[in-house]
Amino acid sequence: QVQLVESGGGSVQAGGSLRLSCAAAGYTDSVNCMAWLRQVPGKNLEAVATIAAGAGSTDYADSVKGRFTISQDKGKNTVYLQMNNLKPEDTAMYYCAADWSRCGLRTPYEYSYQGQGTQVTVSS
Repeated sequence: QVQLVESGGGSVQAGGSLRLSCAAAGYTDSVNCMAWLRQVPGKNLEAVATIAAGAGSTDYADSVKGRFTISQDKGKNTVYLQMNNLKPEDTAMYYCAADWSRCGLRTPYEYSYQGQGTQVTVSS
């Protein structure tokens, strides 16, 4: 089992920044992919960014490229999402997710583990 706890969400004006954190605990050595997902009520879950736990390679949704950065601190078992130049359309519940498979093989709904989420609200 892997436990994921997100923090760092909040309310910010458009153009502002937030940094989300995801602390992982449990059988983290078996995790190959970490991801940040987001969901707006009534809409599908969206993969925002992924990072390979081993090599550290990253991938981003087109809507956040150049504005968001995913990173990891292996010593702290923590993954971060730095979000800059936030837009009202970034408003969503953000979830941290983990899976045994390598990144790119799972849809947002197929990750083995997902945290409880942290709300991000961006006002215009």
